[in-house]
Amino acid sequence: MHTFDVQEEFYYDCQPYKIISGAIHYFRVVPEYWQDRLEKLKALGCNTVETYVPWNLHEPQEGEFCFEKQLDLRKFIQLAADLELKVILRPAPYICAEWEFGGLPYWLIKDRTTKLRFDHPVFMKKVEEYYSRLLPEIRDLQITKGGPIILVQVENEYGGYGNDQSYLKKLVQLLRQYGVETPLVTSDGPWGDMLENGSISELALPTINCGSDVKKHFQRLCDFHGEKRPLMVMEFWIGWFDAWGDSIHHTTDGKTAAKELDDILAQGSVNIYMFHGGTNFGFTSGANYYEKLAPDVTSYDYDALLTEWGDITDKYRKFQKVIAKYTDIPEVSFSTEIKKINYGAIPVSERTSLFGNLDQLSVKTISNYPLTMEELNQAFGYIYYQSSIGKPRQIEDFRLIGCADRAQIFLNNRHLKTQYDLEIGEKLSFDLTNKENDLGILVENMGRVNYSVRMNHQLKGIEDGVIINGAFQSGWTIYSLPMEDLTTLDFTKEWQAEQPAFYRFCFSVTELGDTFVDLTGWGKGFVMVNGHNIGRYWEKGPQQHLYLPAPFLKEGENEIILFESEGKSNSQITLTAVPNLGKTEQ
Repeated sequence: MHTFDVQEEFYYDCQPYKIISGAIHYFRVVPEYWQDRLEKLKALGCNTVETYVPWNLHEPQEGEFCFEKQLDLRKFIQLAADLELKVILRPAPYICAEWEFGGLPYWLIKDRTTKLRFDHPVFMKKVEEYYSRLLPEIRDLQITKGGPIILVQVENEYGGYGNDQSYLKKLVQLLRQYGVETPLVTSDGPWGDMLENGSISELALPTINCGSDVKKHFQRLCDFHGEKRPLMVMEFWIGWFDAWGDSIHHTTDGKTAAKELDDILAQGSVNIYMFHGGTNFGFTSGANYYEKLAPDVTSYDYDALLTEWGDITDKYRKFQKVIAKYTDIPEVSFSTEIKKINYGAIPVSERTSLFGNLDQLSVKTISNYPLTMEELNQAFGYIYYQSSIGKPRQIEDFRLIGCADRAQIFLNNRHLKTQYDLEIGEKLSFDLTNKENDLGILVENMGRVNYSVRMNHQLKGIEDGVIINGAFQSGWTIYSLPMEDLTTLDFTKEWQAEQPAFYRFCFSVTELGDTFVDLTGWGKGFVMVNGHNIGRYWEKGPQQHLYLPAPFLKEGENEIILFESEGKSNSQITLTAVPNLGKTEQ
């Protein structure tokens, strides 16, 4: 057994210990590559790995838990232990992480009285039920039990959200109640009231998150401590994330970042955020909201020390030189062979309309009024609303009320208008010319906001209703489209130009390798490979190619299904060995 203590500095088995950690989110990396990423972390000179734990993946529906495959948290921690790496675990109910809803499960907001991230009885009951299942997974992996976990985080950047000390203290009680014995930490920005709001110094060590001016921020942390305690940057931001519509793929200067790292290690400990960012597979990318919605791209490359696909960067080498000043750099052999393969162009083999497959993809719901995704127990994807709006006449006032995030409006299956974020609710006028007219509205969840005060208002789909000539329209057929299983698609159904549609590609491979899906000529949608949703694409960029890891492929026949929502199409896609996350300079 070993000990890990927080005194005037960190102590491992009664000896001073400088934490040199890097962040890897196991849920953003295919399990087959965990070993490779951890080996490269150790080779950097790190002695610790940090990871968040996403509640919304481990409990996707209330009371239904998953700890298998890419969510096998125990296996990830055990792999770290095998490499003699310590672990910082951050299982706060909320993780931010540019992850859908900051890691909170969508079903929490089905009860609209629930106050997220407060000492609210309903919310705290849900947290306890989750912890009662999660924490037994890792209890025996703590340092006190002979495992690698040395620190556990109470909440994440809470000082930028609230100041409910009762909430934080009850989280500590739950962690202790369900077996957490390690020292606890909180992490907050060093600005304004964030440390005061988010810290419970008597129960958990306050740490800071920042990307520059470390000397100044460490002084702020020293002043806040008021006594000699370890200084740690829990998130040393060495890059940044991208949102759809950004003009560039964000990068940072490696030399400048390495200098800041030196300043941190001269005084304290660090967790490099991110060491390896990985990928927001499926619909898991979150969003920020400032003056408008800023949904994150599929790649979480973050300009980290390892690329999204695991390559060592020049910034890695610069950081390694700094770390070598404070510890010995071990010799590490990389055990996983990873190659990139250009499989070339793959032509479309079949195509079919979304509208012709609604009954195959969804059990329809009949309602007098629109229902949100949450009311239909749907976390991610799309939802389609259909209503008969009657005889020929002029529609002078058409509006979507309480709709999020992106709505494509169809009249008799022809695209009429797309409204996105701030445009939603704008008045439209148009003429009905058919004897009978059908209205269709395809709404996409672009990612629930993962940070800020808007988190309490993240219902997706249409919440209030649809105004037609001054009144709410009734009589709706609603199709929930989480797009989790596309095996029921019927490609014999006709395809219509300029409609949302599915495209199928078949190809055979004899050698497996990482590749990148070039979607030139396509508009917006997502890509499914052998049943694995590898993420969203959008021609507006900056990201141009989607990362396709080799473990999603198989020797022999493979299938790719692409959903294109904009009615744009090309005759092919290309699987290339060259990634493209967008230009890095204006």
